[in-house]
Amino acid sequence: MAAPSTTSRPTRLRINAPADFDLARDACSYGYFLLEPYEWYPNSGVYSAALSLEHGGALVVIRQQRVGMHLNVTADRQLARGECAQARAMVTRILRLDESEEDIAAFHAIDERWRFSGRGRLMRSATLFEDMAKTITSCNVQWPGTIDMNAALCARVGSPTPSGVHAFPTPEQLAKKKAIWLRSRCRVGYRDQRLIDLAKLFHKGQIPQSWLEDPQTPDEEVRRFLLDLPGIGPYAAHNIMQLLGRYGFLPLDTESVRHGRAVLGFDGTDREVSKRVAAHYERFGVGQGGQAFRSYWLDMWMGYETCRGPAHTWDKRTTGRSFTAAQLKSDEPSPRKRQKSS
Repeated sequence: MAAPSTTSRPTRLRINAPADFDLARDACSYGYFLLEPYEWYPNSGVYSAALSLEHGGALVVIRQQRVGMHLNVTADRQLARGECAQARAMVTRILRLDESEEDIAAFHAIDERWRFSGRGRLMRSATLFEDMAKTITSCNVQWPGTIDMNAALCARVGSPTPSGVHAFPTPEQLAKKKAIWLRSRCRVGYRDQRLIDLAKLFHKGQIPQSWLEDPQTPDEEVRRFLLDLPGIGPYAAHNIMQLLGRYGFLPLDTESVRHGRAVLGFDGTDREVSKRVAAHYERFGVGQGGQAFRSYWLDMWMGYETCRGPAHTWDKRTTGRSFTAAQLKSDEPSPRKRQKSS
């Protein structure tokens, strides 16, 4: 699929990137890059994101000439000055440009396996609300279902851009919907009221975003706050933690068990394997300041790439829909030497 075109009078932005930043590697580093409203174009190495800005939706197309260079960002319409600042902040958040070269080097000092490849930044959404909503849509469902829910939320609730792509819904947009409408039109199932309740909390200013994103806020306090939110259980809370840059908690689920068996070679019941997975990554640090999640996720991601090829070659409409337990199990290589459960 060809990269999107822009209008005759687009806004162009230049955004500085860390010296080790690689758009292909760092944009295609987490599953959300396969969800709407994001698109990676394997043939051209271009990345796009539909953003909900002050005066409506805008599609931004992101390019980088080579590793470590600045990003050239082109919008599909003219942006007001305040929207330019919004777009810069959102692109920075999506690509974690605020994680410096030194931050990644510190992770590599803990887990040297990723030093040569430079991996460490994990793509996320343009806003904290979107990250939370996407996490809810990834619970208790196979990956193609998550893809479909997010596509429907964008197409039926989010703001359109001049290019025809829709941004992810804002809290205000989602808060106005009825649960029955959300369930029938976006196929979100039991998540309908939970998504609406979460949107209302954001819209009313009852989610302390600055406090949650402040590195000085203790991880455990953030975790307890998240667990009190609608639709947020332990898995979701821990996933949101890593999206906040708090990497010391593992969001363990059935995919973790598959990883434990297929890649790490653990035997036992699902519960036993899950415990062994958690114990396996403890050496990379858990809790405040830990890096267990990054090590865990990059192991998982490399497993996916073993089955499907490098992530920057994936097409979201074909390869991107193939990450189900059954399909991965049929394609995965022989596991490491089996390890007896204790």
